[in-house]
Amino acid sequence: MPSLKEIKNRIASVNSTRKITSAMKMVASSKLHHAQVMIENMLPYENMLEHILKTFLASEADAQTVFDKERTVRRVALIVYSSNSSLCGGFNANVIKMMQHAIEEYEHLGKDNIVIYPIGRKVAEKVVKLGLTVAGDFMELADKPNAKECKEIACELGRKFADGEIDRVEMIYHHFKSAGSQILTRKTFLPIDVETELNEDKERDLKTRVVTREVQDYLQNKQKEKEYEVEAAKPLNDNFIVEPDMNSVLGSLIPKLLHLMVYTALLDSNASEHAARMVAMQTATDNADELLRELNLQYNKSRQQAITNELLDIVGGTVNN
Repeated sequence: MPSLKEIKNRIASVNSTRKITSAMKMVASSKLHHAQVMIENMLPYENMLEHILKTFLASEADAQTVFDKERTVRRVALIVYSSNSSLCGGFNANVIKMMQHAIEEYEHLGKDNIVIYPIGRKVAEKVVKLGLTVAGDFMELADKPNAKECKEIACELGRKFADGEIDRVEMIYHHFKSAGSQILTRKTFLPIDVETELNEDKERDLKTRVVTREVQDYLQNKQKEKEYEVEAAKPLNDNFIVEPDMNSVLGSLIPKLLHLMVYTALLDSNASEHAARMVAMQTATDNADELLRELNLQYNKSRQQAITNELLDIVGGTVNN
């Protein structure tokens, strides 16, 4: 049985760790709020672009562009989003696991024909270990989302796809649903299916930063009960003249959608990272509280036992005298 001093030292150590995890949870909560605001600021542009594209597609569903042509896959690119730091639960491990599954699917193409765009240090380190081709250094994007750099990535991939250098591009990231729910997502970036992308579930809870079980159950039940009414896109009427032609207009709008997809995935991944870290630190703090209760109980029992033994020694000595 440990001595009183050992138990006391352990209590002090757990207390110190608890202060760190509690502080990290508050920092993650603050960063999550900023990430949610960034997503909220992006939504008006996303909604307007989607409305314009849906309107054009409703007018001419058979419109074709260079970005939606299916062809035999000989070379593939993966855009994979992770974080630069750890202590965020299984956030990075899940992303890396799904990336490895994707790499296994394209293994028959050869390592030289699989190009990775790693956004985040954790996934970049894993790609180097696997000996795959890295398209560049995008670590800074994971901490500081930047629309300009996302546009450069989207333009580069769009150009390579149009030139036939890459036949398929996929994205792997966490879609941010709420502070307690981040959905690991793998989807095709190019060739793009505009209609599928526009009709994808993009619902997010950008207000709540509480992750207690009761709050999450309430939000899930509320989500099931709520019916979302999606306004159907109406085709352009005869008063609209599209110049030079529908395909050319879509050819300039779709690159904007590709840029938006890269940037939105980055914002989702960033918010998901902070939410996952907040949950992990909250769990660690709760575990520390539970451990402190057990240690205090053990300390009190040991102290009581020591006092009882001393009293028995005193009483025993008195009787002997």
